[in-house]
Amino acid sequence: MPPGPPLHATPRLLRALVTDRIGLMTEAVRYGEAARLRMGPKHLYVFDSAEAAKHVLADNAANYVKGIGLVQARRAIGDGLLTSEGELWRTQRALIRPAFTARRITAQADVVAKEAVALAERLAARVGQGPVDVPDEMTGLTLGVLGRTLLDTDLLTATPGVQAGIGRAFEAVQDQAMFEMVTLSAVPTWLPLPGQLRFRRARRHLERLVAAMVAERARRPDGDDVLSRLVASAAAEPDPAVGRRRVRDELVTLLLAGHETTASTLSWSLHHLDRHPGVAERLRAEAREVLGGRPPEAGDLRRITYTGQVVAEAMRLHPPVWMLPRQALADDVVAGWDVPRGADVAISPYTLHRNPAYWPDPERFDPDRFAPDAPGGRPRYAYIPFGGGPRFCVGSQLGTMEAVFVLAVLARDLRLRGLPSRAAVPEPMLSLRVRGGLPMTVHRA
Repeated sequence: MPPGPPLHATPRLLRALVTDRIGLMTEAVRYGEAARLRMGPKHLYVFDSAEAAKHVLADNAANYVKGIGLVQARRAIGDGLLTSEGELWRTQRALIRPAFTARRITAQADVVAKEAVALAERLAARVGQGPVDVPDEMTGLTLGVLGRTLLDTDLLTATPGVQAGIGRAFEAVQDQAMFEMVTLSAVPTWLPLPGQLRFRRARRHLERLVAAMVAERARRPDGDDVLSRLVASAAAEPDPAVGRRRVRDELVTLLLAGHETTASTLSWSLHHLDRHPGVAERLRAEAREVLGGRPPEAGDLRRITYTGQVVAEAMRLHPPVWMLPRQALADDVVAGWDVPRGADVAISPYTLHRNPAYWPDPERFDPDRFAPDAPGGRPRYAYIPFGGGPRFCVGSQLGTMEAVFVLAVLARDLRLRGLPSRAAVPEPMLSLRVRGGLPMTVHRA
């Protein structure tokens, strides 16, 4: 049995599950590459090795379903691609996967570039003014990209009252998902707690959004985007209510996961560039040399390589998906440790990406770790910002292209500087956000 905190530490661990989830994972890995945490009625097995990650996520993935956190999050975000299992998940994945082929993503490069340039122009108008909230700006950008590339719609200019406040709605959904996790879904959803009341309003808001999108798409069928595919799939359901619920759950999941993870990556990337001016200057020089004054193009991804390294290193230190929870369907042996049937298992990219066995001086921000000529030998599953195995993030290519394009355009034209009095603190929700936002002032480069 893996080592771990003593039994009398259980109340402290349960408090940490609410107040300091990153600290909880960090404490667990101090016991080594495997630890067992007593979490009330549950035992959580935390693994911190590439070998264990590969086994759980890929080699024996069929023995594991989504675990603590995502199971409870299902009550908040529904049965979309993030939380579904079995045949339903396979059907959903097959339905959505064609929208994320490399050929299709490459064809969307112009859309992503236009959104990146538009963001730079909006921020340039704030030069000499007060700070902007970077996560809020990045959310607007990523929702714009998501709408135009995957849904063939403009999420930011729809009817007022339907789509206004989408960011706040998703924040309430994430808050509820975390509440479901830390309470293990023991609190009835009908209780009029403030957070649950905000969640209900958010769900109604998102349902109106989805209904408007579906109604609009029904008037122009035969599209090949994700929304068209979902609407066609729902129409084929024998039970219309089931079809509507599946479209709702899938779109809510896609909207949440599709914008939140990339917005988080961009926010942390800009934070690191501000803290490391030498890196920012090198990125700026590359962007100016490769792009000149034009927008980025698909072929530039092979040329703005240092920008890609910056994104990769930002995702190492602050992976958008900070924990991958699973539950064992049958007894297993993971990296030499017995894992009983029904046990909750956690692989944390946040701690794995800081494991000194794979990452020398792991807390240092160093994009050259990902340089083409960097020393090899690191196990594939030592770096898993998009997960791994069958449930590897379907949108990884689009998210990476988006982050690289945006950083290149912003670094070429502008400098964003954080406020000296404001620290960037990780907030582990469904993605790894910056707690309380990230205010930065905008300056000409």
